[in-house]
Amino acid sequence: MTKPPLPQPQLDRTPINSDQYFEYTPEKLELWDGFYEYGGQDFTGFYLGILANMGLREAVHHVPISKWLEAIQAVALQNPKLDEAMRDRLNRGLADLQAVAAYLEEQS
Repeated sequence: MTKPPLPQPQLDRTPINSDQYFEYTPEKLELWDGFYEYGGQDFTGFYLGILANMGLREAVHHVPISKWLEAIQAVALQNPKLDEAMRDRLNRGLADLQAVAAYLEEQS
């Protein structure tokens, strides 16, 4: 039997189907050194299911925007398709967004 597709988080909350639930929801969650863990199981599908159910807009409300931007920058810069000009453009754009994020966080 093939695995169902991984849940695909969207901007707004979306459901997962029962096949995704049964395949990707761990039967048991344990806390090991502060992390969800259970027998070396891959939790990617579980995390994606949670994000799909929550929606990305809602998830963004719970973490400072600057942290999201740091993560985006780190992942995007690892993309081997980016040439030097696009890396520079990405860094300039993210620097502008970080300035906006810092402003918004100061206003809170």
